[in-house]
Amino acid sequence: MRAKGTKQICENRQARHEYFILERFEAGIELQGNEVKSIRLGHVNLKDAWCDISDGELFVKGMHISPYEKDGLFRTDPMRVRKLLMHKREILRLFGKVKQDGLTLVPLALYFKDSRVKVEVGLCKGKKLYDKRETAAKRDAQRQIRRAVKEMQ
Repeated sequence: MRAKGTKQICENRQARHEYFILERFEAGIELQGNEVKSIRLGHVNLKDAWCDISDGELFVKGMHISPYEKDGLFRTDPMRVRKLLMHKREILRLFGKVKQDGLTLVPLALYFKDSRVKVEVGLCKGKKLYDKRETAAKRDAQRQIRRAVKEMQ
């Protein structure tokens, strides 16, 4: 019997700092068996990953999945390019937005959904330095407000 529900594996926290996330999409990912075992152990890193569209297909590049240590014979390249699985019309729509508006596709999170590995892909716009400062200032202000409310109670 399959496990139901979702379980977060890893998150690209740097993407929220570097980009404005305009839209989010769910995509499947083509993996090999030993990669799935390694992902179950949490040996995956999305920090420098990005998505690219070529020949009407969506690929994730720069995602590091450490080799499964108990698999002695068959080792895959940890940085290999992996294909993302989405509907063709969604990929074409994303391709138009990326080319026309100068947006970027970034993998935001990796999670299990009903025993299948899924990738959350974000359609993002890069932040300027002053945007990053503004975001940090808002976050600090919210933190101070929460702290003051907590002390009042």
